[in-house]
Amino acid sequence: MKKILLSILLSGVILASLAACGSQAGSGAQESGADRESTEEKADVSAMSFDEMKEAAKGTEVTFYGWGGDEELNQWLDDVFAPQMKEKYDITMNRVPMDIDQVLSQLAGEAQAGEEDGSIDMIWINGENFQSAKENGFLYGPFTEALPNFNDYVDAESEDVTMDFAYPIEGYEAPYGKAQLVLFHDSAVTPEAPKSAEELLEYCKIYKGKVTYPALPDFTGSAFVRNLIYEICGYEQFMDMEADKETVRAAIEPALAYMRSLNPYLWNEGKTFPDSSTTLDKMFADGEVVFNMSYAPYGVATGIANGTYTATTESFQFEKGTVGNTNFMAVSSNSGNKPGALVAINEMISPEMQASRYEALRTLPVVEYEKLDDAQKEAFDSVDIGEGVIPQDELLSKRLPEMPAELVPIIEEIWQEEVVGK
Repeated sequence: MKKILLSILLSGVILASLAACGSQAGSGAQESGADRESTEEKADVSAMSFDEMKEAAKGTEVTFYGWGGDEELNQWLDDVFAPQMKEKYDITMNRVPMDIDQVLSQLAGEAQAGEEDGSIDMIWINGENFQSAKENGFLYGPFTEALPNFNDYVDAESEDVTMDFAYPIEGYEAPYGKAQLVLFHDSAVTPEAPKSAEELLEYCKIYKGKVTYPALPDFTGSAFVRNLIYEICGYEQFMDMEADKETVRAAIEPALAYMRSLNPYLWNEGKTFPDSSTTLDKMFADGEVVFNMSYAPYGVATGIANGTYTATTESFQFEKGTVGNTNFMAVSSNSGNKPGALVAINEMISPEMQASRYEALRTLPVVEYEKLDDAQKEAFDSVDIGEGVIPQDELLSKRLPEMPAELVPIIEEIWQEEVVGK
């Protein structure tokens, strides 16, 4: 998801320019205000039992704001999740596609205006956006302990659930899906699959001009660079590192030197990089490059199935592991329908919905397999995740934690200064 600096988030200019957009996008939620709770009921939501939340949410609408660029996810939300919410709880889901910087600006605008019956209920969020929203009081919580499915099926002690880009969650968001960086190649074209930074350099020399990665701040390209930093410098030192540019620069200098050593052998000699992971994916599919990457660990199987990739395309990881993170669902602090939002979040993390997502979208589940009963386990076991992928247990055994969110834009800026064209 796109990142936004706190100073921009709170800028009056941005708030004014996005006010019309926010009003338009949230109009469906505002029009349903008659169906929402009273102010008194909203104030008491923290004292409600889950059954009381379900009763309060009947006949209401929940707005779900988040990035709308994943068409397969959009279709699943509209065709599977929304009908389930309507049939099971009589809740109408209103999916509002909007980039996260616009969502945060809309939240800030409503907070500034003192809006108590806000247009935004649920939010798809993570990383520095979550940190900014939480620290500015835009999110409701803690709420996760009120959700039966969170208590029954999620490992509440897992770092994937307690920390978001090394920032404490403290019950202010619930897991939505897991992602993890994977690398891939066509084994019929390049029999080698580099398992370390050292092997990657040799790989680039063998296939000179046929390897590259997305330019930062592309989300996948940025994750790949952080993975290289972990390879060269380790990751432990970054978990509590001060967000100071020169401190970070000194810590990652060995990795910067390594990335500069790659440049002469990369596509366009590292003078420029593909502008996005989408562009790199097209280059790989067209045979222009022999190396690709994705934060969707089962994306290769989907690509093989739909003919985008050859049947000999294979995923792999570095031996030291690859970066993984979790994306989350949160509730706005001025949501006009907190009971409905919490019921929807609880349903999203049910074993049934997570198994459906796993089958349809090939996303890593957020429920713990060991917590499932036999029938629920069978729902996951019966899914054919496809060809060319890394088995889930192997993938997760090499899962590395994300850096603190505030370090990410610093690294991206340093990469621009110290690597591109060097």
